[in-house]
Order: sequence, then structure tokens, then C-alpha cells
Amino acid sequence: MKTVDKNIIQQNAGWSFEHISEEFDSHIQKSIPLYESGHQIVCHYSDFFLKSDSVVYDIGCSTGQMLRKLAERHTHKKEMKLIGIDNVPDMISTAKKLASDDPRLSFLHANVLDSELDQSDLVIANYTVQFLPPRIRQIVIDKIYGALNWGGAFFMFEKVRASDGRFQDYANQVYVEFKLDNGFSEAEIINKSRSIKGVMEPFSTQGNIDLLRRAGFADIMTVQKYVCFEGFLAIK
Repeated sequence: MKTVDKNIIQQNAGWSFEHISEEFDSHIQKSIPLYESGHQIVCHYSDFFLKSDSVVYDIGCSTGQMLRKLAERHTHKKEMKLIGIDNVPDMISTAKKLASDDPRLSFLHANVLDSELDQSDLVIANYTVQFLPPRIRQIVIDKIYGALNWGGAFFMFEKVRASDGRFQDYANQVYVEFKLDNGFSEAEIINKSRSIKGVMEPFSTQGNIDLLRRAGFADIMTVQKYVCFEGFLAIK
């Protein structure tokens, strides 16, 4: 077991989101470039998709921060339902505490594959698909497409692989510099990299677009890009 950040200890090739909810938001903001800006982008775009009675899903919602921000932006839409799904009990417990004052928010401890999704106008997956086994990713994206209303939006933010080895090497080095600038030690960076082996499997930009197109999405664009991190908007 090795330290990957303050109060977060993980094992080689065994990263887990269990029991880190109190430190998660701080860790993710230091780890992912433009993480907060990604939330802001989703909030701004949501104005085009959310109606007074819309249903919103956040797949892999962690502590519920994304849905909380959407709820705050759309306080006047009283019949809207914002539903977070995560398979980590600790994350759901924390999310429920943070959102206890807004009845439009609900958080479910569940696996998305086992969940019945209502027809929705907006679905979000922030750095979630990269942690799914590749063999089930298409099934999940297909399910999201099926749950969206016509004209509904799917936001998918992912770490992405570069198009060839040289650009991947550049991206890796630039990302290490980003983490060093954010206060991670060399040991923590190495320990984190070792912990996510076999757990996080990023696809390339094209690989992610292919997933979306096979599900049925035809209208796809990049709404955020920073080296090896990318946010996609796909509209049904």
C-alpha cells in the first residue's frame, strides 16, 4: 500500500474509490486539469437542454458536486429531477449529505447496467467510462443513448490517449509537470500511476467518438481539451 495523496492510500494495480469520499474532491481537482471548468461548461450548456420537468442523470456521480451545481443553476425548475448513480456506497453517502436540502436531487447506490433509466434530457459521465472494463463500455453508452430523449445531450469527459507514441510521451511528461505544479510529490505520482494499472483504461479521442457513433450519436463535438483530457458533447 502506497500514498498517492494526503490521506489516500492505494495498492499496486488496485485503485479503489472506497473510503476516500472526504478527500476525493480535493484530490480530483489537483489531478485533472480544468476539472471545475468542465463542471461550468456543463452548467452553461445545460440551459439549452433542460426544461421545467427534465430528468438528468450523472453516471459515476461520486460526491454529487456536478448535480448540485446544476440544481443551483436551475432553481426555478421545480419539477426537474437530478439523479446520481454510483457503485461506491461511501460516495453516495457523502452526496446525500451535501444535497439533503433539495428534494429534486437523489443519489442511488447502483451499477448503471442494473439500473432502469427514465427518459432524460441530459446525461453526464465525468471521468467515469475510462474506469469501466472495455468489454462493457459500448453496452453502457448504448444504454445512455436509449435513455435520452430526441435532442437530449450526453456529456462525457475522459482522459484520452494520443494518436501515436511520440505524442503520448509528450502528453505523459506534460501531465507529470502539471501534477508536480499542483503539489504532488514524485513518489505520489508514481504510486498513483501504479495503482491504476489495469483499472483505468483510456481510449483515444477517436476511440471514444467511435463508441458514441456506434451507439447512434451523429452530432458530436469536443467542448473542452487539455493535453490528455477531453470533454465531448453528443446530441441524440
